[in-house]
Amino acid sequence: MGSVSANELILDDLAEWLRRYAQIIDENKTYLTELDSAIGDADHGANMARGTAAVVATLDQAQSIDALLKKAGMTLVSTVGGTSGPLYGTLLMKMGMAAGNVVSLYPDQFGKAFRAGIEGVIARGKTELEDKTMIDALLPSIDAFDAAVADGAGLHDAIESAQQAAAAGRDATIPMVARKGRASYLGERSAGHLDPGAASATYLWDALADVTGA
Repeated sequence: MGSVSANELILDDLAEWLRRYAQIIDENKTYLTELDSAIGDADHGANMARGTAAVVATLDQAQSIDALLKKAGMTLVSTVGGTSGPLYGTLLMKMGMAAGNVVSLYPDQFGKAFRAGIEGVIARGKTELEDKTMIDALLPSIDAFDAAVADGAGLHDAIESAQQAAAAGRDATIPMVARKGRASYLGERSAGHLDPGAASATYLWDALADVTGA
């Protein structure tokens, strides 16, 4: 699993992260599509499974973290339908740009890169907290990660904090009325349903926790 015990994420760890993410998406694609059928186009699971499988095929080519994440992001944009492809693609591409031409990241550097990715999604989707989107899982998660790192937590513990915050943010979307995306067309009827994007975003931290042994 690389050198995660040394409290950093190396290129191989991040490739393994995306590989594991693709597995989790594939295992949960039916569930994600069921969530999406309630408030969206009923294709989130299938689309994300197709896109992340395509990403896995690119992972052995990269020699640096920025190349890995940019290629993965571009692959998602070109293979995932709907809004998820551009948003997840932006997340990874902006992460790669912020990480730079390196082969390892310390926790604070990973946090900065991940936050840059989230800010890219916010700019692209013109979304904010409580719009009932993936941002409701992502923003609390990176805040929790950064707070844990600033507090002196090791990589595993910081990832665990982010994982818990993402899950809480995801679950908090259930009572929300959607203000963005396809679900917003439903108005009040979108309340009472978990947002599929928040669900798939939470799997990013689940995958990272698996890879680092958190």
